[in-house]
Amino acid sequence: MTPLALFQRVVVRYDVPEENMKRGDVAWLIDIVHDPVAKVDGYVLEVFNILGESVRIATVPVNAVEPLRAEHLPAVRLPEPVR
Repeated sequence: MTPLALFQRVVVRYDVPEENMKRGDVAWLIDIVHDPVAKVDGYVLEVFNILGESVRIATVPVNAVEPLRAEHLPAVRLPEPVR
């Protein structure tokens, strides 16, 4: 998989429950991290609401996101309560 560029919009490919991210969520890639113990790279995402207000930061594995493409359609969902 080709590395993504910082500050590009990405779409989540599958649910990441521990970060309350759902397949189809759109976010901005704001950092790249490496876990030397687990030897897993990850992306730090900034998530915005529909009005463009930042609502949270999430870290997901690199294979959890892909670049946003023209054929993607926007959708709206309400966030699940944080437990």
